[in-house]
Amino acid sequence: MKTALVTGVSTKVGLGYAIAEALGKQDYHVIISARKLEQAETIARELNSQGLSISAIRIDLLDRKSIAEAASQVNKKHPVLDVLVNNAALMLDGSATTLEKDLDEFNIEFQTNVTGTWSVTQEFYKMLVASGHGRIVNVSSGAGSFTDPDFGLVHFPGAALKLLDPYPLTPYAITKLALNGLTIKMSKDFKADNILVNAVCPGFTATRAGSADFGARPVSESVKGIVWAATLPDDGPNGGFFRDGAPLPW
Repeated sequence: MKTALVTGVSTKVGLGYAIAEALGKQDYHVIISARKLEQAETIARELNSQGLSISAIRIDLLDRKSIAEAASQVNKKHPVLDVLVNNAALMLDGSATTLEKDLDEFNIEFQTNVTGTWSVTQEFYKMLVASGHGRIVNVSSGAGSFTDPDFGLVHFPGAALKLLDPYPLTPYAITKLALNGLTIKMSKDFKADNILVNAVCPGFTATRAGSADFGARPVSESVKGIVWAATLPDDGPNGGFFRDGAPLPW
């Protein structure tokens, strides 16, 4: 049985739950993490009741000690990790304008979405190498693209998000821009160990109450592209940016 780690699985309505469920149905043992262990354990019990193989650990992306401890725990039971899905992310609801944004708040977002993801990858890297065909999926966003027609920095808000106009470009987008750059760096650094690293935009997804009213699509649709990137063959793409398996502009 192959093994996957999916970060940021704390509720049934999020992408993390759907990713874990989909990989579990493909006969992976899936380790799920959340900032609060009891949340991940509740989700694990729910998925195990469906006949899937799921276990839970605690990872707080703002707490590097928790990441190191989680890696140590996993290594004892699952020294080989085939897939790492860096799904955990944070977008705070404070002001989004350049002049009004609380920079302490932004630092929390950046440390979660970029530095935390980097730290998780460092701690679990040896287990991915042991697989011989490791896959890393960084769940990103078209908001981190320059020229994506709907979400990108240049065109935001595009036609798909016209109801949000004149909402300002979010600082969250800046964190995803950095994550996309980190994806390229990882893909180059890890190529010699046969680890494929790609960024995936799940699209505008209904993970928040009311978002479907603004055109967000069901989680069941968005998860497909993430699972595709997590299960690529050895000759699959590396260092790319995708949505639904199709390339996106950086």
